[in-house]
Amino acid sequence: MELKLTNLTKRYGQKTALNDFSYTFREGIYGILGANGAGKSTMMNLITDNVTRTAGEITFEGTEILKLGDEFRKQLGYMPQQQGLYEGMTAESFLAYMGRLKRIRGRQLKSELDRVFELTNLKDVRHHKISSFSGGMKQRVLLAQAMLGEPKVLILDEPTAGLDPKERVRLRNYIYNLSKNRIVLLATHIVSDIEAIAGDIILLKEGRLTKSGSPKELMASLPEDTKPLMGSYYTLDDVYLHYLGDELADAPSIAPAAESSAEEENDE
Repeated sequence: MELKLTNLTKRYGQKTALNDFSYTFREGIYGILGANGAGKSTMMNLITDNVTRTAGEITFEGTEILKLGDEFRKQLGYMPQQQGLYEGMTAESFLAYMGRLKRIRGRQLKSELDRVFELTNLKDVRHHKISSFSGGMKQRVLLAQAMLGEPKVLILDEPTAGLDPKERVRLRNYIYNLSKNRIVLLATHIVSDIEAIAGDIILLKEGRLTKSGSPKELMASLPEDTKPLMGSYYTLDDVYLHYLGDELADAPSIAPAAESSAEEENDE
């Protein structure tokens, strides 16, 4: 399976949101890391064809996605950054509505609803109104709708934004478990969200590809005179700071020890 972006560019007037970006995605989880405004959401909106590209091409299995049209959209699952939920609906009615928009009908829709509720551990609250859900549960509803139809390409835009540490860890685990035989693109500015689950990481700055590779490769690429931010070992925080500079101040992350501490505080 292959999703290929070639010289992809998007401009809004004089501002270039994505600049001559090229990358080939295959099965696995890709963490797209950068500060707000780095071009992460723009890339995802171009892949989903929610915005019109200025230049470049996007191909899926060798064919331009604009030619594939609905056939490509059937392969897509998209979890947007903002929670566009109808909170007066139950989780089941909302997902049924989203399923029909994806042209899933009848017995197939019922089967799909059962499957995604099981995957996201929401089956016990499927008849509850979304307004009664926690932030993490609402994010799982969004993830569930993205999984309808067994998409081959799963696009997740800031999936853990606004969640407490426990909910973030839970959602990361769901995403990891869903990643088999799929291309998963996870855009975030939270370093710890991708350090544990992404096979490859893309660093974006001002719309340009700055660096890419596995976490191990990126950490190995740091100059020898780079001092680790914490302890004696490099982390992705060190990679972020080196390649993306002062933007680290806009990209708060929680180291494993700090995350555990925060969880303990929430438990008390």
